[in-house]
Amino acid sequence: MQRKTNRTQRLRHAAALAMAISSCWLTATVAELPPVPFPDENPITEEKRILGKILFWDEQLSSDNTVACGTCHMPAAGGVDPRMGRHPGTDPGTIDDVRGSPGIVSLDSHGRPAEHPVFGFGPQVTPRLSLSNFGSLWAAEAFWDGSAAGEFRDPLTGRIVIAAGGALENQALTALSNDAEMAKHGRTWQELTAKLARVTPLGVASDLPDDIAAALGDSPDYSKLFADAFGDAAITPVRIAFAIATYERTLLPDQTPWDRHQAGDSDAMSEVELLGWQAMQDFQCVKCHEPPLFTNNDYFNIGLRRADYDPGRQAITGDPEDAGEVRVPSLRNVGLRPRFMHTGEFQTLGAAVGFYRTGAVLAERDLIPGGGNYAFNMGNVTEADIRAFLQNSLTDPRVRDERFPFDRPMLRTERNPADALPPIAPLNLEATGEGNSLRLSWDAPADNIGVVDYVLERDGRVIALLTTTSFEDADAPPGPSVTYTLRARDAALNESPPARLTITGGPQ
Repeated sequence: MQRKTNRTQRLRHAAALAMAISSCWLTATVAELPPVPFPDENPITEEKRILGKILFWDEQLSSDNTVACGTCHMPAAGGVDPRMGRHPGTDPGTIDDVRGSPGIVSLDSHGRPAEHPVFGFGPQVTPRLSLSNFGSLWAAEAFWDGSAAGEFRDPLTGRIVIAAGGALENQALTALSNDAEMAKHGRTWQELTAKLARVTPLGVASDLPDDIAAALGDSPDYSKLFADAFGDAAITPVRIAFAIATYERTLLPDQTPWDRHQAGDSDAMSEVELLGWQAMQDFQCVKCHEPPLFTNNDYFNIGLRRADYDPGRQAITGDPEDAGEVRVPSLRNVGLRPRFMHTGEFQTLGAAVGFYRTGAVLAERDLIPGGGNYAFNMGNVTEADIRAFLQNSLTDPRVRDERFPFDRPMLRTERNPADALPPIAPLNLEATGEGNSLRLSWDAPADNIGVVDYVLERDGRVIALLTTTSFEDADAPPGPSVTYTLRARDAALNESPPARLTITGGPQ
């Protein structure tokens, strides 16, 4: 009974605090979210935003049409990956295992699946959980270790394109070229840009948002989208990065209950959430998770695991003082995330908060900035208050519900994932043409759910992933014969038996 009375008194005290909090310390030191910075070299335009949104959600940017940028950064999951894979570290089933983000299967330089020594023929898994893209908008560097810095260079020429402030541009190209995340081994930028020039934008997705559907209109074409955004139809890696980064910079999650409370809405946060907000300050959580960003964008070793397992920031700077340090993630929309920490090892928000109370303290743990040693002698009730604040008060409902500007298409990998029956082989594969140019065409096979794309090989090398039933092969090699192999795939990546066509005597 006494505990219940104390609880009631604390809730009443929280109500009294609401006016003081909104009119005193907080309004004096905490401002609304600042505008998202952008480099002068890449100003925000609506044409670039919509192109970037299409590119961000197009799985065709991956070598096998299975992973988009958005696959690992889902709004309803707080900007992180709702899926889970296991990266075994140095040996599986031990403390250095990471619950990371699944990428693509290992693909050789011909685009064919190649057995990986760790993951076999299954999807590869990243050695860290994806970091929320919403929390990186104000950071000077991107990724957990800050490896995507602000100077951005054209990967084709080495020329500096953005002198400072281009972390998001670097981040985009890093993922697109990573052979675990999105790229086959040795994929060139020319291969990616040539692919975009021939595919239908978002050809393997469905349920397109209104702004995307309007931009694509009756004649969807990446060349037109790039011309609208940049003045001409050239598709280049720099422009891809510029567009994706522009889209990301428009995703401002600033309509949380905390934001409304700061603006003067005394009813935006519950009494329990107000108590949690006060506890965040009392226990110095805001020293690292500084409002209004709820991160200071610095790097710390919080003692989660030994730096031997992940050197963190030290791998970038070479400084032993940075051993095991990773970025302080923003807590905005943290209540939507299915896993926590760069290791992904906590699967509930309570476990993540509880780590600071009960987690094993490693000697290499950094001090709280300006606050000395960690000393979280909080009770269960206070911990529950903090959880309530994080779960509710920092969640933007537009992000949770995936409403504009956080709306998105349905990805291929979300469509009919339980489909167990593969399509039949493509029908009536034939070729016509002259010289070294052949036009291949075929009829779509029947399938119980539907064919999503086709894998086309020439002499054992994947030359195209297609969503249409024809292909112009302008590079058919001269010689005594050439063999084409065509397979249909459904949303669940079930492959049909192959249809084959061998042309003797070279192209006719």
